[in-house]
Amino acid sequence: MRKALLTIIGLALIATPAAAFHDGGVAHCNGCHTMHNSQDGVLIDGDSPNGNPWLLVDASPSDVCIACHDHIEHTLGTDVLNPPTLKGAGNFVYLLEDNLNDGHNGALNPISGDAAGHNLVAPGHGLAADATLTAAPGGTFPAAVMGCTSCHDPHGTQDFRFLYGAGRVVQDGVATFTNAAPTAEGLSVFFGAETQGSHTAYQGGMSAWCGNCHGDFHANNAQLVHPSGATLGGTIATTYNLYNGTSDQLGGVAATAYLADVPFEDAANTVGSTAGPTAASQVSCISCHRAHATSAPDAGRWDFSVTFLHEDGAESGSYAIPDPYGDVNQRSLCNKCHAKDAHSTMTP
Repeated sequence: MRKALLTIIGLALIATPAAAFHDGGVAHCNGCHTMHNSQDGVLIDGDSPNGNPWLLVDASPSDVCIACHDHIEHTLGTDVLNPPTLKGAGNFVYLLEDNLNDGHNGALNPISGDAAGHNLVAPGHGLAADATLTAAPGGTFPAAVMGCTSCHDPHGTQDFRFLYGAGRVVQDGVATFTNAAPTAEGLSVFFGAETQGSHTAYQGGMSAWCGNCHGDFHANNAQLVHPSGATLGGTIATTYNLYNGTSDQLGGVAATAYLADVPFEDAANTVGSTAGPTAASQVSCISCHRAHATSAPDAGRWDFSVTFLHEDGAESGSYAIPDPYGDVNQRSLCNKCHAKDAHSTMTP
C-alpha cells in the first residue's frame, strides 16, 4: 500500500507542469537576491560593492527586472531607431531619445526622452528619474523611486501582469493602491508581436487602476475634458466601426474594425478579437497611451502633434511610429473615434 501511494505521488509530481520563473508567485529566490552579495566569491554587481537594502543581484529593482526581461521580451532594447518588437505596453528604449518633438519647428525645440513614458530608475541600463516631473502628473507618487516594481509585484499576484491591486502598499510605504488591478489578457512574453488580430485584450478597470498614482486625472482638471473610464456610447462606437482610415472613413465593418493602435475596453475582448466596440465598451487611458513608453511625447500611441502620421520622426529624427493604414493621407488616430478628417483626404 505504501509503495502504491508513493508511486501515485510520484506520478502526480511528474504530471505537474514546471512553473515559469515567477509564474503565479515566488520562484527561486536567488534569481533576484543574493545573501552575501557574492557567488563563488565574486561580487554579483560591481555597481553595488556594498550590496543594497534588498540584497538584489543588481544595483536597483528595475535593473534586476530588465536584466532578464530584456532578453525574454525586449522590454528595453538598445537602439532608439531600431526598437524591439512591439507588444502592448511599448518599450522603454525611447526614454533614451534626445528629441521626440515632431511638431512645428520641433528640431529646434527638442522634447527629451523623459517625456516618452514612465521613467524607470535603472542606472545600470542608463535610465534615470524624470528630470522634469518630480511626481506623477495628477498625483503624488515620487519620480525618484519610479521603477518596474512601482506597478508590478515581483513576487507575484493573481492579477494581470502581476499588477498591484487595492490595498497593496508598494515600495516600503511610498504609496497605497486604492483601486483594483485591471482585467485583461496579454500576449505571451516569450514570443509574438502585436498585430490587429493578436494584441493585449483590455477588458476593464484600467483607468481606475492608473488613478492609483495619477488620480482621476481628466475629471479633476478643467482643461482636460476627454473622458476616461467611460462608455463610448452608440455614436462613437459606430464611428469607430465605420472608420477605416482617412481615405476610407465609412468603409469599415464592425466585425473587423478593431485597431490595436486605438484599443478600447470591453469584457468580451480576447487577444484575438477583431470586432469593434459596442455602445457599452469603454474609452480608457490605454486607448491613447501605452503603459511603458513610446516614440512620442506623453507615451502616446501615435504622435498627437503631427498633422499626417507619415510626418512622425521627420522633425525630431526619432523613430517613426508606423501608420496602421499605410496611407500618406492618414491623419491623427483621434479620428478613429471622432472622424474629424472628413474633408482632409488631399495629398499633403
